[in-house]
Amino acid sequence: MDSFLIKGGTPLHGEVQISGAKNAVLPIMAATLLTSEPCVIHGVPDLSDVKFMGQILGWLGAKVSVEGGTVRIHARKIKGDGDYDLVRKMRGSVCIMGPLLGRLKNTRVSLPGGCVIGARPINLHLKGFAALGAKIRIEKGYVKASARRLVGAAMFLGGRAGSTVLGTANVVMAAVLAEGVTVIESAACEPEVVDLINFLNAMGAKISGAGSPTLTITGVKQLHGAEHEVIPDRIEAATYAIAAAATNGEVLIKGARVDHLHAVLDKLREAGVVVERKGANLLVRRNGRLKSSDVTTLPYAGFPTDVQAQMMALMTQAPGISIITERIFESRFMHVSELARLGAEVEIEGPSAIVKGGKPLSGAEVMASDLRASAALVIAGLAAKGTTQVNRVYHIDRGYENIDGKLRGLGARIQRIEET
Repeated sequence: MDSFLIKGGTPLHGEVQISGAKNAVLPIMAATLLTSEPCVIHGVPDLSDVKFMGQILGWLGAKVSVEGGTVRIHARKIKGDGDYDLVRKMRGSVCIMGPLLGRLKNTRVSLPGGCVIGARPINLHLKGFAALGAKIRIEKGYVKASARRLVGAAMFLGGRAGSTVLGTANVVMAAVLAEGVTVIESAACEPEVVDLINFLNAMGAKISGAGSPTLTITGVKQLHGAEHEVIPDRIEAATYAIAAAATNGEVLIKGARVDHLHAVLDKLREAGVVVERKGANLLVRRNGRLKSSDVTTLPYAGFPTDVQAQMMALMTQAPGISIITERIFESRFMHVSELARLGAEVEIEGPSAIVKGGKPLSGAEVMASDLRASAALVIAGLAAKGTTQVNRVYHIDRGYENIDGKLRGLGARIQRIEET
């Protein structure tokens, strides 16, 4: 497995271009299964998760071609069986269930894999499908959903940790071809869900309320092909902003959507980081010493759980005590033990991590446990004295396009050690 070798202590300077959003492009790719006509998606990042989704769509019968950042998908004739060996590789693959059920009225998909960050059941997905009239069975690790016809219904999709992003996407994709009107209460408001809805509406769907907790879907008989540009990745933008702050650098983040980053930018400013909007770009730099800051992850528009680990890495550099509370996933502190190997002082108390910051980090060999933990360890390694080796970086390749190359472009001393 590939590793990153990082020689820390160098401030990041320069410009970095943000890629398309991973969490938007995966359900958008799945949505192409809803039509027999060709679809074109632009701004697609070069990620292992995107490649896996392309393989899954190919397995289902779609023709998938990639040229640069453009993906063309033609799902003229498809089957409804999601293979375990492909689906198990990432949780995002579960979003093929909605479009398969919507178009074929029958699907059998393996329960998904992905990062080990706590239980992420799909019960709300299945609740939504059942409300539309589907019969659900779970057998031998597969979910089977079938219906003679799907009929619009009113439903509530809120869960213990709030709304479900993938669940909302899945149910919306099943509902667009259902008869009648579907109303989803406690729908996810994330920009990635809005982007999916914009794509579906471009395909001929009738969905209103995007970006609000209430979605209204008026079913249509069929969808047609469409062309779409994926939104920039707000989590990638936040990661580079935090990396700039952690290394006492100055970075112009090109293509960042400031309107998608309010909670993150607010906390960065609270921590003593200067954030300036420069047209369609974002300039991030330190303004003297960092300040401790408390963070609680919440559904959008709150602070994203996908930025929690990176923010923790930054707070190890801020003198004082910061309390980081995780309200979305119960096991998303697996990076804490690895940060400790670099000298970080972090104690876990229930859903909160207490960070005693300000002590210099020193390089060490660490192991990445999941996608965002990988990013946190890279940030910590960039800020640490000496050399840090981050192992199992296949996790980070799932969600960050060419992160080592982009960081080198900012002056970071990072190299990839390829598996031999």
